[in-house]
Amino acid sequence: MSTPNTSPLSAPAPAPVPRSARQVAGRALGWLRRHCELGTLPPGTTAELAHPDSIYKPLGETALAGSLVLRAERADPQDRRTARELLDFAWWELRGGDMLYERQLRYLMMTDPLELYTHFVRAGYRHRRLDALLEHLYGVVTPYAVEQVPNRRLAIANAARLMGLDRAAGREIDWRLLTDATWLGNTPEPWAVDWMTAYSMTHTVFHLTDWGARPGDLPPRLEEYLQLWLPVWLEVWREVEEWDLFAELLIVGACLREPYLDPAAWAGLAAVQHEDGLVPRDGKAVDGDDAQRFRDHHHPTVVAAVAGTLALARSLPGEGEAAR
Repeated sequence: MSTPNTSPLSAPAPAPVPRSARQVAGRALGWLRRHCELGTLPPGTTAELAHPDSIYKPLGETALAGSLVLRAERADPQDRRTARELLDFAWWELRGGDMLYERQLRYLMMTDPLELYTHFVRAGYRHRRLDALLEHLYGVVTPYAVEQVPNRRLAIANAARLMGLDRAAGREIDWRLLTDATWLGNTPEPWAVDWMTAYSMTHTVFHLTDWGARPGDLPPRLEEYLQLWLPVWLEVWREVEEWDLFAELLIVGACLREPYLDPAAWAGLAAVQHEDGLVPRDGKAVDGDDAQRFRDHHHPTVVAAVAGTLALARSLPGEGEAAR
């Protein structure tokens, strides 16, 4: 009897990126929708938000994922319905934008109300008083004087751009200056990157390109740098099973002028996604009840939904888009 050929050359080819991306995004969105009630704000929550990262920030991340699905022309119709339901849920939790308005009014130098609000604006939600407050605030010096790390300054600039606040205030954002202040903007030795710096690098790309909508805004020298080193970083974080960061790096690939969409990398993310849609944070066991699993793995599942949505949007039409 002949022995089966098990050499790497005989291994089956990974699925086309659009097929993997569609599966990952659809399952992730489904998991987020089925478990969103675990992410409700406690009764009596006010704009002071003693622990904003616990529920408030995840609501914003959910809204981001939903808004990008609705922005994507090639999103699956079911995914679009799920995205709208997630946005409606998050908007309800934020009291139709009242909480964002109250938080911005109370804390004039806070930027998170603007950043969260833009996700909803992208999807058609508006709050009249918050619109007026933000237009006033971004016409004075204070918001621009807040001390932030460089990639966070880009986040604020992109949010202001989305809202048209830069035009309303007659302020021209110096994108080159903001970019040059970041780690990525200096194109340093790529082997020196660490976990936190890698996250900052990914967000530099996200905000410069408005989550892949403006890939041409990425300076050519950064495009060249990322085309060279992104595959290496993906392999590093796949090897150590840091799936949250791995998925963020896949988003970077979808934001480039010439998208980097590696079928093997996408097959790797699809393989670690649970059948119910959850994407684990890392290679450790997924333990705990539903509430604990939601707290621990909400973020990587959101990131996977965004990654899948953008990869599908930036892939060639019709390429490997078999039904799920």
